[in-house]
Amino acid sequence: MVREAKKEDLNALLELYLFLHEDSIPEQDLHLENTWTQIIEDRNHHLLVNEIDGKIVSSCVCVIIPNLTRNVRPYAFVENVVTHADYRKKGYAGECLDYARKIAEQENCYKMMLLTGSKKPETLRFYEKAGYNSSDKTAFIQWLGMDK
Repeated sequence: MVREAKKEDLNALLELYLFLHEDSIPEQDLHLENTWTQIIEDRNHHLLVNEIDGKIVSSCVCVIIPNLTRNVRPYAFVENVVTHADYRKKGYAGECLDYARKIAEQENCYKMMLLTGSKKPETLRFYEKAGYNSSDKTAFIQWLGMDK
């Protein structure tokens, strides 16, 4: 079942992110608590989870960004698409992306963008199957405050 994350989902999400690119769970401190509260309370920030038998197995983030172009229509940005290794290739991440698309459509977004760091052909095919293409835009990244 795909749904919006709730306040009590934090620890399960942090554990799931170990299957994304994190190598440890952040310290449970005031900064983490404030960041989590900011995410949960932001009406434009949708942290989606797919819960199977009470366990969060997949997730993505969909942020709606207000915009002054394209007839003042917002756009959506999708990030942090992840599925627990034991639950991959079962359609759970695809269900999260479908839910994100519904949110973007309800918010009258004119486009959705998604970035991936993966170069794996199967991952890229997954995003193409979900309706994304890599030919319309070129992405550039500038990393700040970290070695990359």
